[in-house]
Amino acid sequence: MTELPAVKAALTAQRIETPSWAYGNSGTRFKVFAQAGVPRTPYEKLDDAARVQEVTGVAPAVALHIPWDTVDDYAGLAAYAAERGLSLGAINANVFQDDDYKLGSVTHPDPAVRRKALDHLLACVDIMDATGSRDLKLWFADGTNYPGQDDITARQDRLAAALAAVNERLGDGQRMLLEYKLFEPAFYTTDVPDWGTSYAHCLKLGPKAQVVVDTGHHAPGTNIEFIVAFLLREGKLGGFDFNSRFYADDDLMVGSADPFQLFRIMHEVVRNGGLDPAAGVAFMLDQSHNIEAKIPAIIRSVMNVQEATAKALLVDAAALTAAQQAGEVLEANAVLMDAYNTDVRPLLAEVRQDMGLDPDPMAAYRATGHAARIAAERVGGEQAGWGA
Repeated sequence: MTELPAVKAALTAQRIETPSWAYGNSGTRFKVFAQAGVPRTPYEKLDDAARVQEVTGVAPAVALHIPWDTVDDYAGLAAYAAERGLSLGAINANVFQDDDYKLGSVTHPDPAVRRKALDHLLACVDIMDATGSRDLKLWFADGTNYPGQDDITARQDRLAAALAAVNERLGDGQRMLLEYKLFEPAFYTTDVPDWGTSYAHCLKLGPKAQVVVDTGHHAPGTNIEFIVAFLLREGKLGGFDFNSRFYADDDLMVGSADPFQLFRIMHEVVRNGGLDPAAGVAFMLDQSHNIEAKIPAIIRSVMNVQEATAKALLVDAAALTAAQQAGEVLEANAVLMDAYNTDVRPLLAEVRQDMGLDPDPMAAYRATGHAARIAAERVGGEQAGWGA
């Protein structure tokens, strides 16, 4: 077992990035339920993110989504964040909500549409320059619905050309993180359907291109922790989009559907050096809070990641290795289960107290009165979100 001071140090140093869109209205393709006090601007989203950081101490970065978070002055937005103890994290591009992208964006058969999509990706790099963001996160809804609709190989060629152009534009210290998704909205072929496709493109592009693992983007039964271990071994795991799902890409709160899976993932992260800042792994939430209150849901999600991480840090690595090398199958499994079955909430309460925080972040947030205050103040205007 890792010595307790080292466990506490790792938990204190952990950083979990929250997504700006999780503070806004979101839901399903059928309905988005509006809530009182939802932010109307990126600035108000940062105000809410500051409350999450205030009570957790480990969530200082906020990812942006363009054009959902478009402002006139991105350097000014970064300064606004800094004044609240925050920084701006990954810049997420959006090439899936425009009518021109019905048949794809960077893989569209029309070169004019491909040019439009690429220009948006390059504009996102300009925003990175202004905000000081390290990561450009790319997810493409591109694909086909019917056999023969388009040339599968040609679409991969178009994708590769666009990624190469973005890669060339990236500056020093900047990265491109390529996400994948099994299906939806394309149901016959998806142009980046799995980690292997993402990995193959990133491998060709070089060190500035890495893979993002969204925990909701896999077929049922997929061993996500194997993917994590493999990508860490290859130095190609750029980050996570943490969420949970029961059926497909539900974007439920991380750790809610299968907390044991989250523990297994974090075990591979810990075992393979993924918590080391030098590994460069970004731990970001990517969730839609449809029926639950936004800020408490994000706080709870941060706590879920912390609990899974704490359990992973408590795995007796020496005992596990000894059992594995001796072929003691049940003993090796028992080592993992002992750590998973440990109640780490008292440990995390101590860590928070050591950081000068309330040991109960949820209670601490309720005590601020922030929810009632924003419900009273944020009246009028257009709430941030999508769909209706």
